[in-house]
Amino acid sequence: MTDFKTRALVSLLKWFGRVKPSTRLRIGACLGWLAPRLARSRAHIVRRNLELCFPDQPESVRERWLAEHFRALAQSIVDRGVLWYGPLEAVEEIVTQTGGERINELIAQGRPVILLAPHFIGLDAAATRLTLEIPSAATMYTPQSDPQVDAIVAAGRARFNEVFLVSRKDGVRELLRHLRAPRPVYYLPDMDFGRQGAVFVPFFGVPAATLVATAQLARKWNAAVMPILGFWNPETGRYHVDILPPLADFPGEDSLEDATARLNRELESWVRRCPSQYYWVHRRFKTRPPGEPKLY
Repeated sequence: MTDFKTRALVSLLKWFGRVKPSTRLRIGACLGWLAPRLARSRAHIVRRNLELCFPDQPESVRERWLAEHFRALAQSIVDRGVLWYGPLEAVEEIVTQTGGERINELIAQGRPVILLAPHFIGLDAAATRLTLEIPSAATMYTPQSDPQVDAIVAAGRARFNEVFLVSRKDGVRELLRHLRAPRPVYYLPDMDFGRQGAVFVPFFGVPAATLVATAQLARKWNAAVMPILGFWNPETGRYHVDILPPLADFPGEDSLEDATARLNRELESWVRRCPSQYYWVHRRFKTRPPGEPKLY
């Protein structure tokens, strides 16, 4: 991206961070309506994912979820202007949280903590809000293809307090240093990164390549695995982040595969709270077991 385009992007995000909430909501609604019509390939992925995961739902319901998904997704992008450039008070106003004190209590006890953050629409809102509650944390992320955009994203996510960004290209080794600190690790467990380090376990009944790293790290370091769920409320225009208690007896005596399958079952229950706000634009079932046909 040229310097001009970078400056234009930053200026636009800063403007999003300054305008009235009602204006941001109107912009989000407009972009949410346009997105599936302009990004037809992504709309196809969302439609296919919903068809695979909710075959029992009428097509009319899935189409409504598709529209709601793009509406919420567009709003989450617009609202990054507040998260990355708005005043702290605006961030606290737009994103509320419950359960954050649990994280600091465990860290004070010397317990490693994995903040299990599935890809919901409120993912970035949750990450930013938690930096206001936790003095120091680490997160694994996938670098953007454009270095200048990557720098913008990295700066936005590390805006408050001390945040260590660990590139997914470096693997989980760098995360171990933070678990030993102990420093809570914000970990995203539910993307399809291929066969390496993954097992095929069901997600809504469909075999999905799923990383076993969560179970591996929890077992090796006796880490508490705390789910982080962030949802956007279209009625209020605000986000709420729910930090759940640590998963009980995880991974316990289960094999890594069984523990990872359990995580997918837990994730299914969280997705069912608000089906339209999971990150359906990702090709979750891109990698197939040997001999199985492609699903997209």
